[in-house]
Amino acid sequence: MPAADNTLRILRHLAGRPAPVAASAIARELGLPRSTVYHLLTTLAAHGFVLHLREERRWGLGTSAFELAGGYARQQPLARLGRPVIASLSDHLGESAHLAVMSGGDVLYIVEERAPRRPALVTDVGVRLPAHLTASGRAMLAALPREQVRALYPSASAFPDRTGVGPRKPGELREVLRTVRARGYAIEDSEIADGLRSVGAAVLDHSGWPIAAVAVTWANAELDETMLAEAVIESASVLESRLKR
Repeated sequence: MPAADNTLRILRHLAGRPAPVAASAIARELGLPRSTVYHLLTTLAAHGFVLHLREERRWGLGTSAFELAGGYARQQPLARLGRPVIASLSDHLGESAHLAVMSGGDVLYIVEERAPRRPALVTDVGVRLPAHLTASGRAMLAALPREQVRALYPSASAFPDRTGVGPRKPGELREVLRTVRARGYAIEDSEIADGLRSVGAAVLDHSGWPIAAVAVTWANAELDETMLAEAVIESASVLESRLKR
């Protein structure tokens, strides 16, 4: 079926680009008529698989594409490969560790390793939390094209709150993500549960797309955040290399 084939080619093309692209460029690079490309993009946009940045006249992946990616990530490969990495990280640090994927504006936890004699956590396998409040979510959001972040958080109404701490509007989130990119990892402090902190790092695929994030949660104020971050970044790198084999 030509329409189905061309639709999948367009989605694959957008997924392989670091930023949204013009419809004319898609038509040229895929060798398709412009009218066909515009028709398919309009249909994909109606279902949330692509988004149209009108001011820039460009197209990028939409939130429904994130749902598909998250659905695949929740399947056996990522959880199976990630479980020993998360277990090793938790054993090494003596703190609880987890692996999460993006699902729309949330993170979904797919692997959880609880450290003994540590505070109870709200995270667990299958739990969803607002991405903008978690270290895992921030790590992945910081690795996404800015246009995708704008699509997920277009206004203040897209910012649910848990403890009264954290970004409440797009400009505040942009500042948080700018810090994440500069630092190389994400943190959150009492934004999910009072007294608990987390540090997270993104797991990237071969095109640089964030497919998951590794994170550690702790309550001991004396622990060295930098040391924890280095361990989390190393674990994310190990998982990346295993996924690319």
